[in-house]
Amino acid sequence: MVQKTTDLLLKKESDWLLSKAAILTAEDEINPDGSASNPWNLCSLQQVEEVKCVIRVIPIWISGIIYYIVITQMQTYLVFQALQSDRRLHHGGDFKIPAASYTVFTMLSLSIWIPIYDRILVPFLRKITKKDEGITILQRIGIGMVLGVITMFVSGLVENRRRNLAFNKPILGFAVRKGAISAMSGNWLIPQLVLTGLSEGFTIIGEVEFFYKEFPENMRSFGGSFLFCGFAMSNYLSSFLISIVHKTTRVGERGNWLDEDLNKGRLDYFYYLVAGLEVVNLVYFVGCAKWYKYKRTEKSGMDLELEKIETQKNVV
Repeated sequence: MVQKTTDLLLKKESDWLLSKAAILTAEDEINPDGSASNPWNLCSLQQVEEVKCVIRVIPIWISGIIYYIVITQMQTYLVFQALQSDRRLHHGGDFKIPAASYTVFTMLSLSIWIPIYDRILVPFLRKITKKDEGITILQRIGIGMVLGVITMFVSGLVENRRRNLAFNKPILGFAVRKGAISAMSGNWLIPQLVLTGLSEGFTIIGEVEFFYKEFPENMRSFGGSFLFCGFAMSNYLSSFLISIVHKTTRVGERGNWLDEDLNKGRLDYFYYLVAGLEVVNLVYFVGCAKWYKYKRTEKSGMDLELEKIETQKNVV
């Protein structure tokens, strides 16, 4: 039985190096209960397969970290844009929409899009592609990343318009600790927020499904934590990027691209920079997606036989 397991493991040329950890040699000692005496020298098939799963998804996970920068910017600098925009419901009105409340449009677009995608778009795509999901999970993630690039370009164009109006048309006052309030309506910020929600609906939900399906059943909680670790890493990366922009774009006492007063800075340039970074990340993701093999399609007769062997008590 052990010899049969060894032969099957060595046939998997793509990951034979990891598979060697589960091959019993003359130097290995086995406890009476069938476990390895030294787990650092000999692992079970289950442990080897779990390590393989983690290694296979890491390149996709890294692309997600860079993508999340888009989400981070829409939760921070958009609020600053709203503070220096016309937030009145209508001209002449006194009520102003709170700057942070604009992010609700992202949640609304995401909430509306999810049922439309599941109930309308997926059945339609299923008829075309003959696949149960309509499109593959990685295709879904990729579409969201494309929308993330578009979001950043749209954000840059809107910010450019807001800034130009602040210089060329009468201002509406001054924001506290900021600068002149542009005559541009805050409603111009809605398109980029809607695009952000649609992008999340494709990429983030796609990644949740990806990690859930690609990890073994006993590692699905670990797969879910992968997503939130990506969010945390993205926040650190975003802070690092902002620090670099602060230092490299400062010119004397004139401030930098991300000046506290957006009218003195060039937030639109920063959005274009993030868009360029997302384009590079998209190219990287496409390369990883072409290389990646789904767990369910990668399962061959050999894998199934390994699973049967793994259930035997006398196999490590």
